[in-house]
Amino acid sequence: MEDYENQIRESQLQAGNTNLNYQQQQADMMMQNNETGIVAEQLDLGEVLDKIHNLLRGFVLKRFEDGSTDWVKPDNNDMVILSEYGVNYVMGYIQWYLNKNTLLSNYDDQQIMGKMEDLANVLNDGIFMEYDKMFLYPTLEECKEEIRIRIKSKTDIRKFAMELMGKTADEKEIEQQVLDELEGRIERELETIKQQKIKNKLKRFESIMRCIQDSIHSAYQRAWKGQERTTLRQHIHISENKGLGMMQPQQSSGFNPFAIFRRGK
Repeated sequence: MEDYENQIRESQLQAGNTNLNYQQQQADMMMQNNETGIVAEQLDLGEVLDKIHNLLRGFVLKRFEDGSTDWVKPDNNDMVILSEYGVNYVMGYIQWYLNKNTLLSNYDDQQIMGKMEDLANVLNDGIFMEYDKMFLYPTLEECKEEIRIRIKSKTDIRKFAMELMGKTADEKEIEQQVLDELEGRIERELETIKQQKIKNKLKRFESIMRCIQDSIHSAYQRAWKGQERTTLRQHIHISENKGLGMMQPQQSSGFNPFAIFRRGK
């Protein structure tokens, strides 16, 4: 009878160990998947690059009636600073720095400042040498529309002035006067408008450069003294220790039929 009881206990112990091993494997697999997801998310700069790309194109984040948001092209090209060529050039430059290789590197303060100075100078020089291709110049239609707006504005101002003086104001007549004054210098006015528009875009370029530098500098700061990879190693080590302590052997509580005879004694 005692041999039978030992065999049953041994079988129950083996079954308990098998179940424990299975649970441990499942827990390890789940933890490994979670760790892989956390590491991938921490090193993934896709969302940052996508946002920078849209901002460089001059797109704006619009909220729709259903509550969703999306990047859309602005109605006015005055908001678009860089040409398609310029956007591609700058994005290609940024992608050399905003990647996991930078994040997982190890730099000190002096190295970071030196790299920031070099990349800013190179980017500035590259854009300056090809500024006529980098910036989005206004089209002829945009300049013509600007002239129409100015003519309308001058007409409204003169009409208002005549009304204040109690004179009869004929809008068509006033508009013709403004057009007569522009006769012979339309071409020069178009060129002036074009230059003004491009100068306004050049003024905004400094702010774009500052944002680019700050984005790259933030990536280098994450690599300061290897902080990024140190943080990842610590996180994985803590998770592994937690995983080892998750599964504790459980005492078998299976039913032993021979115990009935023992209690009967």
